[in-house]
Amino acid sequence: MRIDIISVLPELMESPFKTSILKRAVDKGLAEVYFHHLREFGLGKHRQIDDAPYGGSAGMVMMIEPLDQCISQLKAQRDYDEVIYLTPDGETLTQKIANTFSTKQNLIFLCGHYKGIDQRVRELHITKEISIGDYVLTGGELAACVLADSVIRLLPGVLNDEQSALTDSFQDNLLSPPIYTRPSEYKGLKVPDVLLSGNLKKIQDWLHEESVKITLEKRPDLLE
Repeated sequence: MRIDIISVLPELMESPFKTSILKRAVDKGLAEVYFHHLREFGLGKHRQIDDAPYGGSAGMVMMIEPLDQCISQLKAQRDYDEVIYLTPDGETLTQKIANTFSTKQNLIFLCGHYKGIDQRVRELHITKEISIGDYVLTGGELAACVLADSVIRLLPGVLNDEQSALTDSFQDNLLSPPIYTRPSEYKGLKVPDVLLSGNLKKIQDWLHEESVKITLEKRPDLLE
């Protein structure tokens, strides 16, 4: 998988890809991640990338020319499955969406900034708009990192135990059940006997029941 990330602040995103699971994916050659500084496509000697909006609204808007040139240049080099705009008014990221993106080969992430992008960029290039929640960030860079992490960890060979991803919360619209490890008792708190029984069928039934119970308590909307 290749991910190209277009940003005003690419340096903000470099660290997550140099550690842990994301680094492992890159080192194994399972994922390629490239950052593109939008200033390189800016206009004039000051590399302008934003301007005041028509209509007199507050704030600044990312201009169409730099964005179009950057995206068009990337598209000329290869075919992209999706051009994804990280924006608060996009579709809320879910595990199902992450699963779908993980089956793609080439993705572009566009990080919004200021008050957003010229609407015509959406019309020309954007195929998906994704939000990581109903709140506003300074820019889409952190959201891009979240999306990349949620997708890359699903690629075959990235996790040491591939079954682990299949049992994550939300994979089957259920939250994860309680988990325990040694010691079996600590400060009077004991691991449920069923988990120590060795009876795989009983353990699986208990885990499923606990998942349903926790989902009903915390996220009943997932069961609708």
